[in-house]
Amino acid sequence: MKKLLIYMFLAVMPIYAFGQDPKYKTLDNVYYYDSQTVDQTDYMKQKCLVDIYYPESKAKVPVVIWFHGGGLTGGKKEIPSALKNKGFCVIGVGYRLSPKVKAETCIADATAAIAWVFKNIDRYNGDPNQIIVSGHSAGGYLALMSVMDKSWLKKYNIDSDKVAGLVPFSGHTITHFTIRKEQGIPGEQPIIDKWAPLFHVRKNAPPTLLITGDREKEMLGRYEENAYFYRMMKVVGHPNITQYEMDGYGHNMTEPAFPLLVDFVSLKSKVN
Repeated sequence: MKKLLIYMFLAVMPIYAFGQDPKYKTLDNVYYYDSQTVDQTDYMKQKCLVDIYYPESKAKVPVVIWFHGGGLTGGKKEIPSALKNKGFCVIGVGYRLSPKVKAETCIADATAAIAWVFKNIDRYNGDPNQIIVSGHSAGGYLALMSVMDKSWLKKYNIDSDKVAGLVPFSGHTITHFTIRKEQGIPGEQPIIDKWAPLFHVRKNAPPTLLITGDREKEMLGRYEENAYFYRMMKVVGHPNITQYEMDGYGHNMTEPAFPLLVDFVSLKSKVN
């Protein structure tokens, strides 16, 4: 797998480096909850915000929703520079953090943000039929949980199978260690329950690209978690899932992995 990764990495570089229309706009701090139906708190107003980076072209383009990492306890919304000027919209999502809220609230916020994108992205030249959900570490976990467990988006009358793709970077596929910590379970003790993407493997989930660091350098068996998720998705008959291991890179492998995400978006847009 490692040699295959090297060749594929080189193969996507021309796509990654190819510049698009330089005319983009950024809109910061858009609140994504419906204030008429959700009781707001000052903390929600501070954290439940998205930044929107989009091309001025009127043509509808793919959309990448990006969730930041930080163990569900830290970090802030971001639009990675490696995803700019690539011909698609990028949505950087902020969400509430543990211990101010239970970690499951992070999933609720992530889902609300995805629902907002589905309902509003056409105003920013984004195509709601080409929404890819991605993120690093805790963000990868949120991407997986909010889509794999169909009950979350169902609350917004959205079928999660309408998501065009899932691309978690080094995301937990077992129950997140912060959720385990809240239950008094140490990070070295893995569990798989309803808070684990692995619990929700299914044949009709969106096309998925799993990316992790080197198995010998990753955090707490993150590669092996993803390998198990990959295998079980294959077992249930999922037709379109791939796993890449970034040879020589540890958990913070985002920069060399971004070209794979860009390539994934490019291939999805050609299909559509």
